[in-house]
Amino acid sequence: MTVEIISIGDELLIGQTVNTNAAWIGSQLSLLGGEVEYCTVIRDEEDVIFNSFELAMSRVDVVMVTGGLGPTKDDITKHVLCKFFDSKLVQNEEVLEHVKSFFEKRDREMLDINILQSHVPDKATALFNEFGTAPGMWFDKDGKVLVSMPGIPYEMKAIMLNEVISRLQNKFEINGLYYQTLQTQGMGESYIADRIVDLETEMKDNGISLAYLPSSGGVRLRLSSNKSDRMLQVIESYLLSLEAIFPEYVFGRGQISLPDVVGQLLTKQKKTVGTVESCTGGSVASALTSVAGSSAYFEGSIVSYSKEVKMDLVGVSEHTIIEHGLVSTEVVEEMAINGKKILNTDYCIALSGYAGPSSGLPEDLIGDVCIAIAGNERVLSKKFKFEKDRSRNIRRSVLTVLNLLRCELLKINIEKS
Repeated sequence: MTVEIISIGDELLIGQTVNTNAAWIGSQLSLLGGEVEYCTVIRDEEDVIFNSFELAMSRVDVVMVTGGLGPTKDDITKHVLCKFFDSKLVQNEEVLEHVKSFFEKRDREMLDINILQSHVPDKATALFNEFGTAPGMWFDKDGKVLVSMPGIPYEMKAIMLNEVISRLQNKFEINGLYYQTLQTQGMGESYIADRIVDLETEMKDNGISLAYLPSSGGVRLRLSSNKSDRMLQVIESYLLSLEAIFPEYVFGRGQISLPDVVGQLLTKQKKTVGTVESCTGGSVASALTSVAGSSAYFEGSIVSYSKEVKMDLVGVSEHTIIEHGLVSTEVVEEMAINGKKILNTDYCIALSGYAGPSSGLPEDLIGDVCIAIAGNERVLSKKFKFEKDRSRNIRRSVLTVLNLLRCELLKINIEKS
């Protein structure tokens, strides 16, 4: 089953809205075993839409369309679909009842313009929209399918999950895929690939595809294969092998985040944590408290941005600053040790660095970040050289220190890292 995804909307082309729909649809169809060959973003203009439909239907089995199904005059997709499929709009009584019910439940007046949402091309099958008034539409022509759905993500997702996927499975003989993803932090894709050359070859020989999906501060490793009980077991064995090779870098599976992982470990071990932050400006504290239930383990934070606050509030020695500099392992160790006492925690994270850019800062210092974690048994400190971009430096600092805390909680030896 070959697929083209067409996203309609000027707002997508000018960058006003990020096209998350296409990514989500692509991931769902890949799991079904569909092959997404094209992804097109087009203007909300009749000729452009019509021509895109014509081209897509000529080269793939399934065309997935989102956008342009609202009640206002600038939403023209439904009218173009009528023209393309030589169809006409007719009132769908089931959709009309749903639209009426939609407004009644919300105690809102239904306008004449809203009734237009119940008008559906007579050659389309209406697809129920649980969360909105515009139905999805399924067209079947010469063995090929075009599905049109609203551009609002939560409406589109509901239609896909409740209506579209099962219909595609019934129409096309497709072999579903199975995949699992490992989340890593702190090691580039080339270094990972270099360490698992033989294992990657073995996976390929056994029908497992390995994809490297890098992002700022981490790399996701996706293992995929045709879906079967045997392949599920094979992938699981390779996941365990990868986790054993990179325990200091692999922090979880699927979509779990580092703050979630760290929060679960702190909760399980009944430990508390606080932060003393300079260059990250409270971003580590923000990441930790983004997790529901973080009040069970997060005690507080001190943002000691200036030298004076580091000395007066946190108690860092002026002698240490003069001798080693504000961005040094010696300074962050004192920040962590003293912060642990002030905040009365089991662990305290401390960071100081040059996030950049700064006109008064030597170029070679930008990206230098020192991190320390003071625990009940020891103080761990490390110095890192990150990038020249401020936002990426802050993000990498947050992810790096959270992963180091994860390793400390799990007693993973990171000295070799």
